[in-house]
Amino acid sequence: MTAIVFVVVLAIAAGGLGWWGWQLSRDSFPQTTGTVRIAGLTGKVDVVRDAEGIPQVYADTSEDLFRGQGYVHAQDRFWEMDVRRHMTAGRLSEMFGSGQVDNDKFLRTLGWRKVAEQEYAALAPESQKFLQAYADGVNAYLKDHKGADASFEYALLGLVHDGYKAEPWTPVDSVAWLKAMAWDLRTNMQDEIDRALLSDKLTVNQIDELYPPYPYDTNKPIVRNGDIVKDGKTERFAQDAPPPAPSKNAQSALANLSESLSKLPSLFSEKSSGVGSNSWVVSGSRTTTGKPLLANDPHLSPSLPSVWYQMGLHCRAVGPQCQYDVSGYTFSGMPGVIIGHNQKISWGFTNLGADVTDLYLEKVQGDGVLYDSKWEPFKEVRQETIKVAGGADRRITVRTTRHGPILTDASDESGDLKEVGKDAPIPDLSPQREDGYAVALRWTALDPGTSMDALFQLDRAQNWNDFRAALKNFDSPSQNAIYADVEGHIGYQAPGRIPLRRSGDGRWPVYGWDAKYDWLGTIPFESLPNVYDPPDGYIVTANNAVTSPAYPYLLTSDWGYGARSARIEEMITKAPGKIDPAMMQKMQVDDVNPVAQFLVPALLAVRIDDPWVREAQDLLKDWDKRNDADSTAAAYFNAVWRQVLMLAFGDKMPFSVRADNDCASNADNTHVQCGDRDDSTAQPDGGDRWNEVVRTLLATPESPWWNISKNPGAITTRDGLLHKAMTEAKKDLTARLGKDIDTWSWGRLHTLTLRNQTLGTEGPGVVKWMLNRGPYAMSGGEGLVNATGWNAAQGYEVTTVPSMRMVVDMSDLDASRWINLTGASGHVWHDNYTDQTDLWRRGRTLPWAFTPAAVDKAAKHRLTLLPAGPAAPGKP
Repeated sequence: MTAIVFVVVLAIAAGGLGWWGWQLSRDSFPQTTGTVRIAGLTGKVDVVRDAEGIPQVYADTSEDLFRGQGYVHAQDRFWEMDVRRHMTAGRLSEMFGSGQVDNDKFLRTLGWRKVAEQEYAALAPESQKFLQAYADGVNAYLKDHKGADASFEYALLGLVHDGYKAEPWTPVDSVAWLKAMAWDLRTNMQDEIDRALLSDKLTVNQIDELYPPYPYDTNKPIVRNGDIVKDGKTERFAQDAPPPAPSKNAQSALANLSESLSKLPSLFSEKSSGVGSNSWVVSGSRTTTGKPLLANDPHLSPSLPSVWYQMGLHCRAVGPQCQYDVSGYTFSGMPGVIIGHNQKISWGFTNLGADVTDLYLEKVQGDGVLYDSKWEPFKEVRQETIKVAGGADRRITVRTTRHGPILTDASDESGDLKEVGKDAPIPDLSPQREDGYAVALRWTALDPGTSMDALFQLDRAQNWNDFRAALKNFDSPSQNAIYADVEGHIGYQAPGRIPLRRSGDGRWPVYGWDAKYDWLGTIPFESLPNVYDPPDGYIVTANNAVTSPAYPYLLTSDWGYGARSARIEEMITKAPGKIDPAMMQKMQVDDVNPVAQFLVPALLAVRIDDPWVREAQDLLKDWDKRNDADSTAAAYFNAVWRQVLMLAFGDKMPFSVRADNDCASNADNTHVQCGDRDDSTAQPDGGDRWNEVVRTLLATPESPWWNISKNPGAITTRDGLLHKAMTEAKKDLTARLGKDIDTWSWGRLHTLTLRNQTLGTEGPGVVKWMLNRGPYAMSGGEGLVNATGWNAAQGYEVTTVPSMRMVVDMSDLDASRWINLTGASGHVWHDNYTDQTDLWRRGRTLPWAFTPAAVDKAAKHRLTLLPAGPAAPGKP
C-alpha cells in the first residue's frame, strides 16, 4: 500500500495535488435533488436528506425500498463498499498491488467468500429477493458513475493502476460482510494465543494471575437469576428458576486470533482490548417519560468514514407489499438496519464475547493429519489464484482439516501462530513436535448461517416474541441484544451459535489428534440466557459476564471485567430522581476512571522525598478521578498507570507479546531485542483485565510481580514500584509536554486521528492531509464508559472509540437522539465528510427524526428515483 501511495504522489506535482484533488473530488459528490431514473424500480422512491446528509428513503414495495437503499449507499460510500468486498474475498491485491498479498492469502485461507456463497444459496427466498434488489440499486448507480465519478480515491488509484474497473455488485458481496462483522467481534482468540506465548517465559500459575476470575462480588452479570429447566426432552432458560450448584462446565476462558490478524486492515478488524460496547435500557418506572429509554454505543476502531451509516427505510403504507418502517445505523454494502428502532420496538447490540473459536494443533504428515490414532486425509485441499495489480499472479494452497482451515499455512514464519505451533504447552503423550504443529481454526462463523434472514426479520419485528424469533436466526456474531417497545416492556436475549465442547474450556490450543476435544454441537437457542421486564427496571450490558457461574453451559470466562457495567449501574441506581433522555446522553460520556478509585489511595500513601516528583504526586490529592481532556491530574495519573503496568509486567513477558518499540539489551549489552507486536495487540495493554490484576495484587505488597530489582538481596515491594512509576511518569510527561506542569492535559496526550483506511493509512503526508482528519484532543479512556481506548504498551493515542451513540425514547420516537463518529459522506471535502465529529467528540447528539412530519420539517434536500424508461402520460 505504501509503495502505491508513494507512486501516486510522485506521479503528479506535489504542490498541485491538493487543488487538483479538491476540484476532482467534487465530481463524485452525490446528486441530492431533482429526479433520477434507474433500472429495476416498480414505482417512485423518495430520498429526503437533512442538513447532515442523513437520508430517509420512502417506497411502496419492500424491493423498491432496498433498491433505493443500495443506490443511496453507493452514492455516498461506494469506494468503502468496493474495498470491503475485496477484503472479504481476499482480493485486495487486485486493487492495491503486491503489498496486500499476505492479507489476501490469510483471508482466502479463512474462506469467507466461499462461506458467503453457501450462505446466500441457503437463505429464505424473500431474503434473496431483497439482497438482489439492493444489488440492483448499487448497480444502477454504477451504470452512470465510473472511476473518479464514483469516488475521488479511484482517481488516485488510476494513476498507478489505470486498468482497474469496479465490477457490478452482487448479493454475495453483501452477505460476505457478515463474515467480517463476525470476525471483528469474535473477541477472544488473542487470549488463547497470548496464553500459549506467555508460557514460554511464565508458569501456568503466573499466567492464571494475569487472567483473574471475574469479580462477581462487585460487578454483576447481565442476567442475575434464572436457569435451565427441562420439560421432558426439551430445555429452556427460565427466569427466577432456582439455580443449581456451580458446575465445572461454567468455568472457562475464551480464545481468538493470530499475529497475522494484526496486519489485516483495521477497517473491519480492530484487534485491541477496547473493542466492546455499552448498552442499557431503563423501564418507564425509572424514567421521566414513563416509557423505556434505550442507549447503545458500540466500541470499534476509528475509521474515516465511520463504519456506520445512518438511514431511515420507510414504507409509505406498511403491509404485505411493503413491510418496513425502520431507522438507525446501517452498514454500507448491506441492506437493512443493524441497530435502531422501528415504529414499535428498539434494539441495541453489544458483544457477548462468547468463545466461538478453538485453535487446534494438528500433526501433519503428507496429505493428511493425525486423528484418533489414525491418519486421515485433509477435508479439502484447494488452489487459489491471487491476482496482483502491477505484478504476477500468486498461487496458494489452502488446506482444511475436520476442524477448519490451517492458518499457519497463511501466516508469516515469524508470526504468532507459528510460535504457538512450536511452543504451546502440550502433554507428554503426544506426537513428536519436530518442527512444530500446524494450527487449524474451528470457528462457528465458517459454517453457513442465517444471520441475514435474522436482520430482515428484526427490522420488521413488532413485539418481544417477534424480536426473539428473529434472533433465533442470528447465529453469528453472538451478541447481547437489548430490547424496548412502545408498550413499555424491556428485555435481553443472548443469541448466537455457541459451541458445546466434549472436553476443554477454550483457554489453550487443543490437540487435533485427540477426539475428546471435538465439538458436540451448539447450545440450544431456548437455553440461551434472556430476561423480560426484570423487577429492577433496567438491564445493563457492557461486555460484562452474562450469567453467574451457576449457568450450566460454557459461554466463556474471558469476559470483560465489568468496570463499565458497574459504573453504568451505579449511575442508574443512584440517580437523584427519575432518568430523562438528557441524563442517558450524559451517562454515555461519563469519564470516571475505575482504576483511579483503587490506585490513587495507594499512590498517595507512598512517601516521596524528591520535591520535583512530589509536585506531580500532589496533583492526585484533589483530583475528581475523571479523565477530562483538560485535566492535568488525569494526564499524570494515566502516565503513572502506564508505568505501573510496564514495570510490574512488561519486562517479565516474552518479546513475542511486547510492543515493537519495547527493546532491551542482554546482560553484556551485545544484543538488543525488541517486541514483535504492533500497537493494537501489545501487552500489557491496560484493558480492564489489567485493572483487576492490579486491584488484586495491591493487597499483596510482597508479590513477585512488584519486584523490579535485579539484585536478589534487595527485592522491590509494592510501594517501591509505585515510587518508581511516579518518578518515571513525571520524566515521561516532562519530555512529552514540557517542564511547566500547569500546561499538561490529558487531551494533549490522548489524541484521535481519523484515517481513511486505505490510501490514508500510510504514505506521504500530502495524501494523509487530503484524506485524514485530526488529531483531536479526547476525554475518556480505556475501561471507562466514555471508552476512548488506548494501549498502555505503546502510548496514549486513541485506538478504539464509541463508533456511534444513540438514545431512543419510546415515549416519542422523534425525541430520540443519535450521532456518528464522522458523517454520512465518504467523499473527501464534502460538507458531510466529518461534520458530526466535533459534536461526537464533545458528547453531543443530533435530533433523530422518524415520523413523516418530523422528517419533512428537517428536510434540506429531496431526490426522486423513478423507474427507467419513458414516463407514462401525465406522469413526471
